[in-house]
Amino acid sequence: MSSKTRGTSAPDVEITNISTNGIWLWTKGTELFMSYDDFPWFKDVPIRQIINVVEPSPNHFYWPDLDVDLTPEIIEHPERFPLKMQ
Repeated sequence: MSSKTRGTSAPDVEITNISTNGIWLWTKGTELFMSYDDFPWFKDVPIRQIINVVEPSPNHFYWPDLDVDLTPEIIEHPERFPLKMQ
């Protein structure tokens, strides 16, 4: 006897937690933390804008409501990509 998986598969990327310190993004079995200090675009915005994340290409995360693009490298090593004010 075999069992079949019902329903749809899990998304490739999703927000798993939002706290007063930052947000957690799950992708490919890994959870990445983004603090508001390093990623201020996510602070003080509606939750619906934070959870609306897509992966238009492998390892490229995009928040269309916020016009924010990130990669795992940027999330894991924000010190290598300092914020620039224009």
